[in-house]
Amino acid sequence: MLDADFFRRWMTATAASVDREAEWLTALDSPIGDADHGSNLQRGFTAVRTALEKEAPDTPGAVLTLAGRLLISTVGGASGPLYGTLLRRTGKALGDAPEVGEDQLAEALRAGVDGVMTLGGAAPGDKTMVDALVPAVDALGGGFAAARAAAEEGAEATTPLQARKGRASYLGERSIGHQDPGATSSALLIAALVEAAEA
Repeated sequence: MLDADFFRRWMTATAASVDREAEWLTALDSPIGDADHGSNLQRGFTAVRTALEKEAPDTPGAVLTLAGRLLISTVGGASGPLYGTLLRRTGKALGDAPEVGEDQLAEALRAGVDGVMTLGGAAPGDKTMVDALVPAVDALGGGFAAARAAAEEGAEATTPLQARKGRASYLGERSIGHQDPGATSSALLIAALVEAAEA
């Protein structure tokens, strides 16, 4: 079973991963976005890590709801509302349970991803974070490592796609050949589940 400590470790591992990869995320964003994806997410997840060090919510749902709220208030651009919606919806779906199983997390994360698709109007194949998140949720039944592999494959598979949503869609065919930064950071979020489980 996964308790609040696990979810704090997940968010902290994500923050560390975003710190490490911020320059790469911004480099990916540079040709097809505003060249600020890495720095924006870094600011948001640093705020999440700091808040979780100060106050420790005592349920998995409360950890994710707090993280989502902070991302919405600290991350600029579209990433804040999208990541914030993902984590808040997931947290809300987990409810007040002190511990949740991996199956419950998978169901809750699917609700979070549905919220992202509704908010952003994106579907798989549109070259967005959804391209990493949907395969990851589909693979979660096979464990965290399977979800990580599916998310990474999904992110890499955005390279040949033409963007149909978000800032990159304004570039039309020029968006082809670039890996989507949102899908890439989403893969980091999923990969952090493995780190949290191993910690």
